Amino acid sequence: MDAVVTLPRFCVGYWLATRFGWSKFPPPEWFVSDVGKLGFPVPVVFAWAAVMAEVVGGAALAAGLATRIAGATIAVTMLVAALVQKADASLWEKLPSLGFLWVALYAIVLGSGRFGLDYLLFTRKTPAST
Repeated sequence: MDAVVTLPRFCVGYWLATRFGWSKFPPPEWFVSDVGKLGFPVPVVFAWAAVMAEVVGGAALAAGLATRIAGATIAVTMLVAALVQKADASLWEKLPSLGFLWVALYAIVLGSGRFGLDYLLFTRKTPAST
């Protein structure tokens, strides 16, 4: 059961951070411009927020650290990507952001599982009874 929780969380977090987020770090001018065209005020701030959600949130998701918070920031970012940025795109073009969204929702509900830093850092160990 723990592998079922860990494998998608790790893979999606890793791919989001290294393949999608890191390619936009720091936010290039084209990305800031795209964010501005979507109507966001102060597009440079929102571009940085999106990139940080992908890079830092993805890395945290992969590590299972602050899993539910990372999942929430990724979910919001992917909702904007799928429903706003790609509003007129085909379903095929929306699939990456929708896939990241579903795994982020999965992580919000299930947490890190036993193979994550949340479990290692925040689960109380009880002494074995004698």
